[in-house]
Amino acid sequence: MPDARPARRPALARMLPGAVLPALFLLCAAAGPGTTAGTAAGSASRPVVATTEGPVRGRAHGPYATFEGLPYAAPPTGPLRWRPPRAAPHRTGVLDAGAPGARCVQLPALGPGGPRGSEDCLYLNVTAPAGPGRGRPVMVWFHGGGFRNGAGDPYRPEPLVARGGVVVVTVNYRLGVFGFFGHPELGGAPDFGLADQQAALRWVRANAAAFGGDRARVTLFGESAGGLSVCAHLVSPASAGLFRRAIAQSGSCSTAMPPYALLPTLGAYEPFVPEERTVAAGAAAAAGLGCGGRPPGTVLECLRGLDAGRLATTGLMDGFSGVSYGNALLPVEPRRALAAGRFHRVPVMQGTTLDEMRLFVAQTLSAYPVDGERGYRERLSASFGASAPAVAAAYPSAAFPTAALAWATALSDASFTCPALRDGRALARHVPTYGYLFEDRGAPNATGLPEPAGFPYGAAHGFELPYLFTQVPLSGPQRGLSRAMTGYWTRFARTGSPNGPGAAEWPRIAPRAASVLILAPGPGGIRPVGAASAHHCDLWDGLAAPAPTPSSGR
Repeated sequence: MPDARPARRPALARMLPGAVLPALFLLCAAAGPGTTAGTAAGSASRPVVATTEGPVRGRAHGPYATFEGLPYAAPPTGPLRWRPPRAAPHRTGVLDAGAPGARCVQLPALGPGGPRGSEDCLYLNVTAPAGPGRGRPVMVWFHGGGFRNGAGDPYRPEPLVARGGVVVVTVNYRLGVFGFFGHPELGGAPDFGLADQQAALRWVRANAAAFGGDRARVTLFGESAGGLSVCAHLVSPASAGLFRRAIAQSGSCSTAMPPYALLPTLGAYEPFVPEERTVAAGAAAAAGLGCGGRPPGTVLECLRGLDAGRLATTGLMDGFSGVSYGNALLPVEPRRALAAGRFHRVPVMQGTTLDEMRLFVAQTLSAYPVDGERGYRERLSASFGASAPAVAAAYPSAAFPTAALAWATALSDASFTCPALRDGRALARHVPTYGYLFEDRGAPNATGLPEPAGFPYGAAHGFELPYLFTQVPLSGPQRGLSRAMTGYWTRFARTGSPNGPGAAEWPRIAPRAASVLILAPGPGGIRPVGAASAHHCDLWDGLAAPAPTPSSGR
């Protein structure tokens, strides 16, 4: 039967450096789920599935069925604010799982306005092939949004489910100050948002079979902040046994941006930060909120008594959007753990888009233009110091239509492409690893943001997502690429290798030679290449801060 859900506005979650821009995520209202009394018997249009917390009634949509707004943990509200997720309560009656649950508290992605969403937001959504089945691979999606925006429900995984025969789960997790706060009275910065994701994975392990899934074949995948989340779970001891494969899209363990990349007032962007930095920021924030100077052991009580609106400010949501390391979940900085081989031994796919940074640079060009050759040289000097001449030689502005495009290309390689290849080589020393580079410069712009004159987005950050999820229309050749990509992604989830009959061969990355698969539409668009030379990775690897090997291995 046709999809009976209301149409949703196209939306893409984004990772943006803290305080640079609002996350490029177009929000729409989401109602919380309700529990209704009734029989556990389902119908063809409203199938019922038994979960560990009680039965849930979903919706059938022809070849697939959806079960939305499923609570995977107790609401982290009141005294449970800034505590690890606790088990969702058992229910009486049947939960109506016909609509998504509330999104986590966040500020509007575009334009002014106060906070939206709810602290009662730990919900996930399951999309499964219709009809009876068992042993299907399960893919768990973590959304992007810079750890301060986003939700699971805008990502409609019908192409993956209908073509690939997999079960897809999309997850909400706490954001900003609610998910990544630290304070001395917390004993550090426990990364509650990551703990939420782990709780969701435990829920999936307990309930996969009820939806026809195989708990032993769980694949993590995510883009941007979701890709960074996948990296975190690869190196987190607490994630052991919760997944068997991992796909990181446009967010690797070594992703970072140089200082002043987007605005002259911003330092370097690093998504993973030392715990002590977060704790110090938390103590300062508590004082600013009027909870400082209280007797020891009572500051958190004061903070937990504040209305969510007092906390959901730009300063606090952006200021606590870094994932802390040096704690129980992330004992070691992820890139260092990866370089040392301290990660879970599972097959990995990871990659980037060709023009990652164009989307970000475009949003700051009016305030911080790249004014010709002189402006380009000034930007290079500010961000790369003594290495600026070497970068200018590798990326001469005369080789590009504009100096701004030269700048965006250098940043894309420095911040995304070469760090992903570097991490791929580290992974390949221990596990099967596959790299890709998405190169469709005609990809649809699902962000809704206009392109500046003379500055096309091309294959920008997140522009591969419409090829995996139902978001915007694709052309004929692009639909062919979408079919190829969903095939690669779901075969990897099924077997640990993306390769299969009729598909272009995707070579594994070697520890010393990082071949990747180019993903582009049309004849010959999908092909393996050695990308390191074309993207000047020797230069960027030499400029990257070294990652000393921790003393002990996994």
